[in-house]
Amino acid sequence: MKKAGENSTSSDSILIRAENLRKVYTDGNVTALDGVSLEIRAGEYISIMGPSGSGKSTLLHMLGGLDRPTSGEVYIQGEAVSKMASLDEVRSRLIGFVFQSFHLLPNLTVCENVQLPMFETKMSPAEREARAKELLPVVGIEHREKHLASKLSVGERQRVAIARALANRPIVLLADEPTGNLDSKTGHDILELFDKLNREHNTTIVMITHDKAVGDRATRQLFFKDGNIQETSDATA
Repeated sequence: MKKAGENSTSSDSILIRAENLRKVYTDGNVTALDGVSLEIRAGEYISIMGPSGSGKSTLLHMLGGLDRPTSGEVYIQGEAVSKMASLDEVRSRLIGFVFQSFHLLPNLTVCENVQLPMFETKMSPAEREARAKELLPVVGIEHREKHLASKLSVGERQRVAIARALANRPIVLLADEPTGNLDSKTGHDILELFDKLNREHNTTIVMITHDKAVGDRATRQLFFKDGNIQETSDATA
């Protein structure tokens, strides 16, 4: 049986491929990406590190279909993003996002917040609730199931955001500075959760961070500077 959050693609398959991505913001004459190429395989845990303004978040937005490159192409499961009719549908089905800001609805319960992405699917209310309840213990928040999001600690809110990102069984989890708004202990706990998701559930994770200690938790590190990948490191090598 497939575990919660586990993608069903074989471990050696390429989930996302970027080819020679360039992104130029003409209003400020800024080249955010300058010929980036990258492959993300199922089950990988990748960190993308670099200083502020180096292009990390821009790359993540391209990989997740939140923005389009000036030139180059992103392929998701072999299909060119530029040829996809509905990026909203692709993001809903295939990509899970975790940001610094949790974007929870404060007057909904934990269980209800986790269900939000599932409203874009054909799942019944009972199926949505069952899926949410399946994910809560995965992220260690089942004891807060009926609590309002406004009553949670910041660490608990990030756990709910992670469960919500996993709701539709995405092929990859894209995390942009996921510990940026957390204290050191809470941030450590969230990183432990990422480790668990990757190790026990084979969740594919791409994480943006400016903190090398955070990035070193990943099994593959990419170092970004001036809009391109300058250096890579594989912790498993």
